[in-house]
Amino acid sequence: MQATEGLVLPGERAPVRFNMDRWRAGLPPDAWPDTLPASGELWRRDVFAVADAYRAGSASPRHLLAAVLAWAYGPIGYGPWRAARSLDADPHGKRLAYALEGVSTPAPDEDVLRTAYRRFRDPDHARLPWLGPGLCTKVLYFVGYRRGVGGVQPLILDRVVAGQLPADAGVGRRNGWSSEEWLAYLRWAAEQARIRGVEPDAVEMAVVPDR
Repeated sequence: MQATEGLVLPGERAPVRFNMDRWRAGLPPDAWPDTLPASGELWRRDVFAVADAYRAGSASPRHLLAAVLAWAYGPIGYGPWRAARSLDADPHGKRLAYALEGVSTPAPDEDVLRTAYRRFRDPDHARLPWLGPGLCTKVLYFVGYRRGVGGVQPLILDRVVAGQLPADAGVGRRNGWSSEEWLAYLRWAAEQARIRGVEPDAVEMAVVPDR
């Protein structure tokens, strides 16, 4: 545990395991971020490091998406294929950059989060194949989360999370959520975090304790 001590976020139970060679071989050569660990294990902080580099201008939107999708799919066999389809639809990363324009700022607010979510869902703006709400909220989480400041923060909302949320979280279905449903969940998580004295993403992790 000592080697990963600084990597583990409060509430994070285990790294995501993936086959790095398979992922690198399956993605366009310019998309793979060389900063990801060669161990085949990804902690959230590994992906946050790529997101930090993206906001600083030293990693491309494609590096960011590849890192998020490797963490999201992990060992799932079709992960590299789907990730490649998403990347191929945005060869220069312009659609991703447009979607993430606001959340890359120092303190994205609810209006910024709403706009980013809607852009990801709009085929005329930033929608990409195989990048539904469960994945685009992962991208928004890694780019837009600001640790240590509290309040409403972008969090992951996928079918697994949605299936475990209480009714007062404001999410009434298992998929296809509107931006307002996502924001209702973020407000609920922010309040839960305030009450418990934890980070909002620790609330999200606690919703699915066995993941």
